Amino acid sequence: MKNSVGVVAKRVPGEVYDYMWELHTSPFQRQMIAEINRHYSVDVVVMDGIRAFVNGGPERGEVVEPNLMLASSDRVALDAVGVAILRVYGATGDVGKDKIFELDQIRRAAELGIGVHSAKEIRLKALNDECREDVEKIERVFAADG
Repeated sequence: MKNSVGVVAKRVPGEVYDYMWELHTSPFQRQMIAEINRHYSVDVVVMDGIRAFVNGGPERGEVVEPNLMLASSDRVALDAVGVAILRVYGATGDVGKDKIFELDQIRRAAELGIGVHSAKEIRLKALNDECREDVEKIERVFAADG
């Protein structure tokens, strides 16, 4: 869902207010990101899960290489799966400890009806034998999360 921030103008032409400053300094940043997503629909979203930060980020931190590409028509499901993958690789911070569907961005998006409301609604499909084990790991994270 965070990629949707790119559709928001930093400034309205002719005005001086900086909307990106507001977003990036707000304690409600994650909920605001979810709210951006309510204003348009998608047919499919592709997530590059080749490399990821499991701590720190977005510019530095511990990098892992899941080597996965994900696709879904449901942005909430895709974000939840992304969090599960980060957990498989030892993510720290809120992403590593809070229940996935209680994380601010995912919870707010589900409340707004942007996508699924729980991991039980997510159906994972391995496209080849190489990623079947990854699917099982993600499903274990969801099961442990409740």
